[in-house]
Amino acid sequence: MTNRNLTITGALALTALLTAPAAVVAHHGTNISYDRSKMWTAKAVVTEFRYVNPHAQLYFDVADPEHKGHYGGELLPNPAQLVRNGWTRKRSSEALFGGATVTVTVAPSRAGGDAVLVIKIVNDKGEELLNGGPDAGGPEAPARGTP
Repeated sequence: MTNRNLTITGALALTALLTAPAAVVAHHGTNISYDRSKMWTAKAVVTEFRYVNPHAQLYFDVADPEHKGHYGGELLPNPAQLVRNGWTRKRSSEALFGGATVTVTVAPSRAGGDAVLVIKIVNDKGEELLNGGPDAGGPEAPARGTP
């Protein structure tokens, strides 16, 4: 290998090492993008459920005057996580079909609009379909002064 080829190879390797972490962090900006201090709960009607990678997607309409509108929650667990919890594509489509009435707890996007982080879904029978709890969509940032 010539000196020029080694220089080019080294520069490419360095660029890859420096940019790869940025791509990983960019995907997992859940705690920056959604405001969990303003979570709300409302009855909703499912308009669409997509069982896709990297995260399942739930779209729903809310008639409640305070939160009226059409929302899209794209940060549900990924299909592999859903399957580990017993949520196959068939079970998901049977429970979250278009027209299903559910109660959702969501965190709104800090940027505004209709994107939300879905924290919890309960069906009209009171059965909990998804409970992401405090870690839905990604880990919470550690409190200051804690490891």
